[in-house]
Amino acid sequence: MQREELIHLLTPEALMLLNSIGDLDAKADVVKLVSSLRAEGYHPSLVAAVLTQAKLRRRARKKFGDFTDGLLFTEAGLEQASRLQAAALHAGRFRGAKISEVADLGCGIGAESLAFASVDLKVKAFEIDEVTAALATFNLGAFDDVEVTHADVTTLDLSQFEALFFDPARRELSSKSERAVRKFDPADFAPNFDWVVEQARTKPSGIKLGPGHPHEAIPEDAEAQWLSIDGDLVELALWFNEVKRPKVARAATLVDKNGRHEITSEQRESESAPLAELKEFLYEPDNAVVRSHLIAELAEQIGATLIAPQIAYLSSSEEISSPFVRGFRVLDEMAFDRKKLKAYLRERNIGTLEIKKRGADIVPEELRKEMQLKGENAATLVVTRIGDAHRVLVAEPLN
Repeated sequence: MQREELIHLLTPEALMLLNSIGDLDAKADVVKLVSSLRAEGYHPSLVAAVLTQAKLRRRARKKFGDFTDGLLFTEAGLEQASRLQAAALHAGRFRGAKISEVADLGCGIGAESLAFASVDLKVKAFEIDEVTAALATFNLGAFDDVEVTHADVTTLDLSQFEALFFDPARRELSSKSERAVRKFDPADFAPNFDWVVEQARTKPSGIKLGPGHPHEAIPEDAEAQWLSIDGDLVELALWFNEVKRPKVARAATLVDKNGRHEITSEQRESESAPLAELKEFLYEPDNAVVRSHLIAELAEQIGATLIAPQIAYLSSSEEISSPFVRGFRVLDEMAFDRKKLKAYLRERNIGTLEIKKRGADIVPEELRKEMQLKGENAATLVVTRIGDAHRVLVAEPLN
């Protein structure tokens, strides 16, 4: 977002128009809407700013729910912002450690500060981008104990703060795309990841990162917590000092409609789960468990075994109920032969096919197209390795 767009947006006229438009549906006739608003006398720049926000609000609703209507966004800020459930967990860490004030260092549009302030933490929020800082100020205007400052956090004296929270920038807008492009190298984060870790070690601190952050880049003195919300793996958080839990090196945390669930380990890495032959039931672990390398702990907890080394599918002769796995009943098993598989599906009148894979060099969309599906029945295919062989499992999901 450019400064001029922000100026147009932060006016009573623009905000009233934005609220009247609501979420801009992806199928909306934008050209017709623009023409209509222009005919009503709205300035073209104001119309552009408002419609951009309407589109962003539609996308933001998954993260912010009913809070969306009171917030303004930038493209990169929305991409990086925490879901409110995640931000609430972060806030709970600091409250649980009896922290009273947190410095939100790289606050973006203010999602973390919103959660901190909601549990009565005093917040000093800092953002290097002037426009984003202005939006954060707007978004956090209802809280008296939040102060937003436009500043480069690397120039601050961090010793003045009781606790620190970092969300280093891992995305930037591309000239070739409307979406922000993710940075994968920690050296490219802003601020630099090594600098962030150095500061985090001095205070009760949290660092929010992408869930794919490499294990070898996780400091040994941090608790690493992978978070999954309603089946989506959303982040890795690192916790230091007083907000780090004793005897927890790694955690896979799930939040769903039934509450919060967790598997933890005191060790930095785990031994492999036991191997055994494929049994009647197949289980796909939640990605938080996979990314945290807590498969062995999960396997022990539910009484299951791996079907192949380095393949994150578990199997059991019993039906298991666990929030950490999605279960399937195995109906058939065969060698991965495309011609025979196509004939198999045609014989069984399969027209709807879910394709899952691990340890197999296939593209599910391409395989589905190649099968030329026609029929009224549905099935799930799991293309994977069993032992050293590539196999196809035909399965049905468990309720």
